[in-house]
Amino acid sequence: MNPELLQKYIAGNATEVEKQRVTGWIQENPENMREYMAQRKLHDMALWRTEPVAEENSRERKHFSLRGICMEAAKIAAVLAIVLLGTHYWTGKHQVPEDKTWQSIYVPAGQRAELMLADGTKVWLNSRSTLTFPGSFKGDIRNVKLDGEGYFAVTKNVEQPFIVETNKCNVKVLGTEFNVMAYAADSVWETSLLEGAVEILVPGSNNSGMRLEPNTMASLKGNRLVKGRIKESDYFLWREGLLCFNDISVRDMIEKLKLYYGVDIVVNNTRILKNRYTGKFRTKDGVEHVLKVLRLNNKFTYTKDDETNVITIN
Repeated sequence: MNPELLQKYIAGNATEVEKQRVTGWIQENPENMREYMAQRKLHDMALWRTEPVAEENSRERKHFSLRGICMEAAKIAAVLAIVLLGTHYWTGKHQVPEDKTWQSIYVPAGQRAELMLADGTKVWLNSRSTLTFPGSFKGDIRNVKLDGEGYFAVTKNVEQPFIVETNKCNVKVLGTEFNVMAYAADSVWETSLLEGAVEILVPGSNNSGMRLEPNTMASLKGNRLVKGRIKESDYFLWREGLLCFNDISVRDMIEKLKLYYGVDIVVNNTRILKNRYTGKFRTKDGVEHVLKVLRLNNKFTYTKDDETNVITIN
């Protein structure tokens, strides 16, 4: 692997094509994984040791230093959680107004991650998800940005609401447990509430939003929010590395496999698409294992082109 490309990926500056190239290389064998983690550790140590920019007076320097300690603790917690789960990720760091430091964590295809934010909120991230968050929460709100799927167990703070921003809607809470599916590249947008209460806000809309109660969910249909009951609680077992399907059409199942594993699946044998399937799989077993089990009750064959990352079902 080109060292410059690897460092570019670790720093969060790689393009989508470059990300796919690096993550594919990482997953080829354990030796590549060890080399990546070694470089990742060196990069993080360099970030953690970076001295803050000098302020105009010693009082401001002291304040910045204390805030930096909290920020470093949050970064270390995130790194440890991800390493323990065996996932690969990249982080980016940049300055935004009001001198806040933001970071991003990306979870590659077929992986998942768990981290704790500075306020004690726990977050689980599903495959191909990116979470952008500050090192510490200041001001009247605690806001993070999600592209993908995340499960949040939010630390309660009535004076500082927690807001998850996505490309379509925002989710506002005080303290609760909920799941958000909001992949920018996918048309599906859903929020499911397990505990507490949340409010769904549509940016640019004059509507006051939609409030959810436990065991309810909201889906975006066009520009309209639709409320319903949570039908399958097993779905949220993705946090434990399980893919759960319950009486789902093969068509919808394949769409989820494409989303979670980052592969293109071309179906020439369209007769199987209306068939339905129920079962559970370990995410780490990979997409081909799922297809091998699926074809036990569905007559089809498949081929995989590793160079183009395309699976063809015949």
